[in-house]
Amino acid sequence: MASQRTLNMLFTVHSWAGIVTGLLMFIVCFSGSVVVFKNEIDLWANPSLAGLPRAAAPASLDTLLRNVQAAYPQAVVETIVLPDAVTPSHFAYLRQKGHAEMRTKVAVRSDTAEVVGPVDSQLGQFIRMLHVFLFFGPRWIVGFLGVAMLVLIGTGFVIHRKILAELFTQRWGRSFRVVMSDLHKAAGVWGLAFHIVIAFTGAWLGLAPVFERGFAYAVQAPAAEPGAAMGKKAPAPAAAMRPLDEARAAALQAVPGFEPRQLSLRNWGRADAQAVFTGGLSSHLASTARVQVEGATGRVKAVHDPRTQGFWSQANALMEPLHFGDFGGLALKWFYFVLGLTPAFLSLSGTLIWLDSRRQRTHAGSRGAAAAA
Repeated sequence: MASQRTLNMLFTVHSWAGIVTGLLMFIVCFSGSVVVFKNEIDLWANPSLAGLPRAAAPASLDTLLRNVQAAYPQAVVETIVLPDAVTPSHFAYLRQKGHAEMRTKVAVRSDTAEVVGPVDSQLGQFIRMLHVFLFFGPRWIVGFLGVAMLVLIGTGFVIHRKILAELFTQRWGRSFRVVMSDLHKAAGVWGLAFHIVIAFTGAWLGLAPVFERGFAYAVQAPAAEPGAAMGKKAPAPAAAMRPLDEARAAALQAVPGFEPRQLSLRNWGRADAQAVFTGGLSSHLASTARVQVEGATGRVKAVHDPRTQGFWSQANALMEPLHFGDFGGLALKWFYFVLGLTPAFLSLSGTLIWLDSRRQRTHAGSRGAAAAA
């Protein structure tokens, strides 16, 4: 059993970790609980999209690409998002030629490949950016909050030694601090397993890329290429492209059970063009399967199938679906939403408890000073 000195130290760590990260933790957790409905929010924010028909057999990707290029001749099609269980239409992400930062999201009917037009609102993506990047920083900041959340979970469980015995105790008639403390402990225990999964996966998604880049730099520091100072490499010559539908068929054959969700076009129309299909697997939780197809030849160049990779690759493939809850249906999303609100409540209630405790100590000190006078 931990000594009182150890408990006091853990309580201090728990309190200050919560206070220092409280506001950011609330923002990240609250936005994370909402972002599970990202696609539904985008449809709600764009009512015209919800009314588009869903095609049993979506139109040709090549027809879609030609229609978008005809409608936006001064833009480059970078990404095509395929319809899913929620969204009935295709989306094309365009970059204006000569303007790397100017991008447009365009909706395209899935049955006829007719271009509907720019998407008015991207509220769902706005919330996702808030959750993943907090708008102003790299993803490792949110990863650090995941570590802080694990610290809060561990210290909170230790310092509240009788938390399981008091799990059904709610003293509504007591002071604000007592009522809030009971709610704080109950929310922490009832959602404990979920909180651990969210904190761990969030920390992994935010920090793993940092460690990977650091390791790669340490062991594989690239040497400067001869002639690198001569300028940028000349672009590859123009070339005829194989049909995108043919590339999609090749991707499906390369990875059994592959369910493409997104198509990225790299240097399309040139000899080094690549069509990269990304999506999930019908028989696996992982959502990071990827197939790279050469645009000029239609040959499969690279395949990433988590089922055939090592342990760490498979573990990494599980992190995002476990964190965002996008591997199930609507019931799972509501489960993630409700339990996702509890860390936000813990952040808020913990801060209120700390402020009330501080107020009471200040008040007690003032009364003691007055009595001594």
